[in-house]
Amino acid sequence: MKHLLTAFFIVCFSGFGFSQVLPDSVVVDTKYREDQFYAGVTYNWLVKEPSGLSQTGFSYGLHLGFVRDMPINKRRNVAFGLGLGFAFNNYRQNMAIINEPNRGFNYSIIDDSENPYSKNKFSTYVIEVPFEIRWRTSTAQSYSFWRIYTGFKLGYVFYDTSRYEGSLGTFKYKNNDDFNAFQYGVTLSAGYDDFNLHLYYGLNSIFGDVRVDNEALDMTTLKIGLMFYFL
Repeated sequence: MKHLLTAFFIVCFSGFGFSQVLPDSVVVDTKYREDQFYAGVTYNWLVKEPSGLSQTGFSYGLHLGFVRDMPINKRRNVAFGLGLGFAFNNYRQNMAIINEPNRGFNYSIIDDSENPYSKNKFSTYVIEVPFEIRWRTSTAQSYSFWRIYTGFKLGYVFYDTSRYEGSLGTFKYKNNDDFNAFQYGVTLSAGYDDFNLHLYYGLNSIFGDVRVDNEALDMTTLKIGLMFYFL
């Protein structure tokens, strides 16, 4: 029995001693970076729309990209971020886009009671370059933390589509030059751990020099949704 007790205490104190030295053996990355990949989904809300224009159905955006995290202080909780990403934006609304022979594209508000339709939307595919100023409560050993990222995003529309199906017929178009090729706006992402509220407000119009029913189409977008960040 004495030998069993001696062996028990030896095992216990050996384990205790091992547990005390284990943290010292863990290597802490003092050059860590945070949140270098992102993916998100947003609701795309049209603002500064012309008279009579309204959204129908669910307009959404999908976002995916990479941001190079560049800490600027010793604690590494403040950083700049510069990246490259892709976005798909879908807008369902009641503005018909119809190409008239020898006259170019015509834009008009649809009265559904007079000209019913089953589908009407336009979409953009965008290469984006985000620039952010980043603050977070992270450490080299913490994977759950608060963050506030704000900045500016420049986008290049490399492909666009519009589609109408209704009483006026069926019209499908792509690569309409009336879309602004370059679009830009301000961004804000804030949250804790995986779930972060994301906002984007466009500073220029989705379309170029375009009029709808003799009114300038200076419409831009407000995107509200969730952004997820990964190492």
